[in-house]
Amino acid sequence: MKTNATVTPQGAIILGKYTACDAFDANAPLRVITHAHADHLTGLKQSLKTCEKVLMTPATKDLVDVIMNPLLLMSGYAETLEYEKKITYQEETITFFPADHILGSAQVLVEDAEGTRIVYTGDFRIDNTPAIETDILVIEATYGSPFCKRSFDQDVKDLLISTVEKGLKQGTVYIFGYHGKLQEVMQILRKTQTGTLFIAPEKVFQVTKTCQKHGMHTGNIIHADTQEAQELLTRSEPCIAFYHMGSKGKVGLNNFNITLSGWEFNTPLRQNSDNNYTVALSDHSDFNGLLEYVRQSKPKLVITDNYRDGHAQTLANEIQKRQHIPATPQPKR
Repeated sequence: MKTNATVTPQGAIILGKYTACDAFDANAPLRVITHAHADHLTGLKQSLKTCEKVLMTPATKDLVDVIMNPLLLMSGYAETLEYEKKITYQEETITFFPADHILGSAQVLVEDAEGTRIVYTGDFRIDNTPAIETDILVIEATYGSPFCKRSFDQDVKDLLISTVEKGLKQGTVYIFGYHGKLQEVMQILRKTQTGTLFIAPEKVFQVTKTCQKHGMHTGNIIHADTQEAQELLTRSEPCIAFYHMGSKGKVGLNNFNITLSGWEFNTPLRQNSDNNYTVALSDHSDFNGLLEYVRQSKPKLVITDNYRDGHAQTLANEIQKRQHIPATPQPKR
């Protein structure tokens, strides 16, 4: 069948004739940002200079404003598109659908003049991501190996809560993770830690405020630079400090630390040292979740994303072997 879809060596997910997702492509008049993580914002400045439209959900736009620069998107034709609303360009239509990953994440459906349906999942968890029936599926492959199966049945959220409660008995708990996941954890913890103070540095603070604007219930949070926060952290009072993964090893070295990781498949909670834990909280589907999405979407062809970190070749092989659907990793390496 005519594919009309590929992943370029520069990481652009090409859907149909006109749309490039998550990286710059010089031949694409349309650019889509599926969500506000750095590996999906590749070449954004170039896209804003050359594309006729740069499309994203309203929540993603607000997050990009905070994470990158509030003036960046004003330098080009950035537009927002709500879930399940269509936009037409030439003879093709584009529709966004929700993806369970971080706030604002979207799947992208392009329908061409012949009625061919092409879907790009973006990053997702299968839990609350609707599978879209399609002819051609471009799927993420982060955990695309059979070795990437979460074998545990315990409720990770309950383990996270109990570990935080254990740490608070000793003083300040530092939690390290990526934007989006940190705010998810705030929302989880706020249900039980109703009176505990949450503290965050500038970027995490602003991302949290954006998530609150779009309906996430993270509760009250104070800026790490305020006198109140500094006094609490200096005395190691019982509070929770949320820091981006890039700050790990730089702050909270003598405190109770929790790292949020998706690369844990054998145990939901790992103790690294006396006061250092890793919690298996992922915002990506494991291997079984990826296969389940393919099963539900019923594609005639699958392309696995071989540009971003993951197991694209292995996933393509397993889809062909288990589901008898032609599958190929792109770009080729």
